[in-house]
Amino acid sequence: MAEAKHNYQVDLERIIKRLEKTGEVPHLLLHACCAPCSSYCIEYLSQFFKITVFYYNPNIAPAEEYRHRVEEIKRFVAEFKTKHPVTLIEGEYDPKKFYEIARGLENEPEGGKRCRKCFELRLSESVRLAKELNADYVTTTLTISPMKNAQVLNDVVQEQCDIYGVKRLPSDFKKKGGFKRSTELSEQYKLYRQNFCGCVYSMREAREREERAAENNTKP
Repeated sequence: MAEAKHNYQVDLERIIKRLEKTGEVPHLLLHACCAPCSSYCIEYLSQFFKITVFYYNPNIAPAEEYRHRVEEIKRFVAEFKTKHPVTLIEGEYDPKKFYEIARGLENEPEGGKRCRKCFELRLSESVRLAKELNADYVTTTLTISPMKNAQVLNDVVQEQCDIYGVKRLPSDFKKKGGFKRSTELSEQYKLYRQNFCGCVYSMREAREREERAAENNTKP
């Protein structure tokens, strides 16, 4: 019998219910992967937390793509009205760090070992900053993607939280229609929605999928 998947949304709702009861408004460091994924997460979480959005994604290529994504999330944070304050910090963009951890894993499929290493790179820096800022919690928008494994992401965040002594905010933001809502907000705010995760390897896979789809459509 297969083991039931853990419901991180239920864990999150328990924390939120406690905050509503006590009136606390903790400081949350939210690692952000892009504006579309962040949109719903900010809308939802800013009702209960003061948020520092941390944009740290040295995996993104090319540099023009990175800059486009940064400008979009800055614009969304500036335009979107929230109950509690939301600020944004842009991390260092140093692609060499990503290529170092990806060495030898270039041909791994998306979602495999290379992706986990990439999560560790981005989330270790996020948790480190959460510690430096004395944030009460830390989490990532990455769990909103239907293509991402929430258990792996929560595990990686927890591993880093154990190192730095920060509390993980459980998340699986695709639950409760989160991904659908992110697409609605993206349309409303005319956010740029990319068709690949961010790195050159995910770009390659996206192109191969498009080519296969085009090929299948042209077959008699």
